[in-house]
Amino acid sequence: MKSLQKLILPVLIIAVLILVYFVYFAPTEELGSFRDFDPNNNAVKDIKVLLVSDRGISRTSEGGATFFASDKHNTVTQINADKVSGDIESAEILILRGHLSANGTFHAHDVLPY
Repeated sequence: MKSLQKLILPVLIIAVLILVYFVYFAPTEELGSFRDFDPNNNAVKDIKVLLVSDRGISRTSEGGATFFASDKHNTVTQINADKVSGDIESAEILILRGHLSANGTFHAHDVLPY
């Protein structure tokens, strides 16, 4: 009986940790939201967005680009990217690593096709 009592608490702790992981940290297939970003915070976070290809992609000479993306709330935001891989024109969904700027645009340090 004593060994069973010693086993209950660790099992409960592991169950809570697994639950927290699946609720908060597990990757999801849904798009992210620009509302989750604070324009006064320069912390770099990932967001999954939908490329708005009909507005075009303007490449810069430094390897970056300017384009538009839509989030899960259909909020269209201008993206200013420092580095873009060559195949984003064919991608529908992109993963952006960056932060929301004070002027309402998103500054992406890296753009990855999903």
